[in-house]
Amino acid sequence: MPTIHTTIRVPPPPGAAAELKLPLTFFDIWWVHAQPTLRLVFYDHPCSTADFLDTVVPKLKQSLSLTLKHFLPAAGNLLYPSDTDRMPVFRYMAGDAVPLTITESGLDFGEVTGDHPRDADQFYDFVPPLPPPTDEAGFKIIPLLALQVTLFPGRGLCIGAANHHSLGDARSIVRFISAWAEINRSGGDNEFLKQAESRPIFDRSVIKDPARVDSVFWNAVKRIPINPSPTFPRPTNKVRSTFILRQSDLKRLKDIILAKKPSAAPASSFVAATAYAWSCLAKSADAIGEKVDDKETEAFILIADARGRLNAMIDPPVPANYFGNCLGGGMAGAEHGLLAAEEGFPAAAEAIGGEIKRRVHDKDEFLKGAEGWPGAMMKYMGMRSFLVSDSPKFDLYKADFGWGKGRKVEVVSIDAESYTMSLCNSRDSDGGLEIGMSLPLERMEAFAAIFAGGLKL
Repeated sequence: MPTIHTTIRVPPPPGAAAELKLPLTFFDIWWVHAQPTLRLVFYDHPCSTADFLDTVVPKLKQSLSLTLKHFLPAAGNLLYPSDTDRMPVFRYMAGDAVPLTITESGLDFGEVTGDHPRDADQFYDFVPPLPPPTDEAGFKIIPLLALQVTLFPGRGLCIGAANHHSLGDARSIVRFISAWAEINRSGGDNEFLKQAESRPIFDRSVIKDPARVDSVFWNAVKRIPINPSPTFPRPTNKVRSTFILRQSDLKRLKDIILAKKPSAAPASSFVAATAYAWSCLAKSADAIGEKVDDKETEAFILIADARGRLNAMIDPPVPANYFGNCLGGGMAGAEHGLLAAEEGFPAAAEAIGGEIKRRVHDKDEFLKGAEGWPGAMMKYMGMRSFLVSDSPKFDLYKADFGWGKGRKVEVVSIDAESYTMSLCNSRDSDGGLEIGMSLPLERMEAFAAIFAGGLKL
């Protein structure tokens, strides 16, 4: 267990707006009951405990306060109504603050930040729990963000973030952490203010919803009781590993897809990486003797950023610096026997690439039928599924607090019960990608052997 020095409540600075209320769009409501998203960024930054407490922490506190001035919803709360005929809202009021926990770890920094299988449970030492909900007349008051900084004496630091998913998607939360890093590095927010494209906008009117999909989603989720402690159960009985696909690996995978599917459009790096991981995961189930019917359909859940995309539902497109949730997507399906067969990888690529072409790149289909998403999701309940968390487009390795590029990024929340991989740019391989996996040890060993073996063919 880490040594907890203190937990500081960090508010926006004096002069920030006194209050901000925002309605939830249908994009936000979808995630009201989701487990928190947990991210870690490790940095090489040797320093002593005294330097950490006397220099690093005060500077982080000051820069966080300045950052919150520009990201007020992050300091606020979700107001969940007792009377569910009303809809929830986000609210920031003067006096609201983000908890920042200051800890110190005796674990081996090099071991924790490796790529090899590591006990998944240890990473929860570096992410703070979201504070529990409190009660206000007619509402549950649900905190949206908690932060932690952990010192590994003489070796490095870790920034940990836990956010309620309704606050924002990966683009929004990575934008917030990156802004905090920039303000901490520069010693103020002057440079941040010069970059109009980096400043967030919160105007919910950019999300057009003439069909009142928000009401459809709210009617679907309001029956679910609020979880007073939305944390991940432990022990997870899992290990975490990182798998690198270098640019040469990605080219080899794309060549395999092209050879098997010569009439198809060239595969993207995203399709190549996710299809390869999906097929390796299916093969690893068979390798350890897991009983899966070959005819059972497995689902690849595709999540895509909806900002900037022309589509039939929202016109004009949502700006790139919109802060909140703004996600669409689709689902690709394939029988387990096909995914686990020798031709499983190109078959997976065909399924994922086809769904992207049909649902994401076709403006007339993207977000079409959103009001039917709750019913569609019910159809997939209980199905073996695989999804991707985060994206190479949102690069936390570049979040430089003044300590240089990140040493390791971990998305801790991929420990969820469903199979999830994280995907980001490779820190050390130009043009490469990093895949993060969390699996039981036996399954991880099988996955790793299959993953490595397939790249040697």
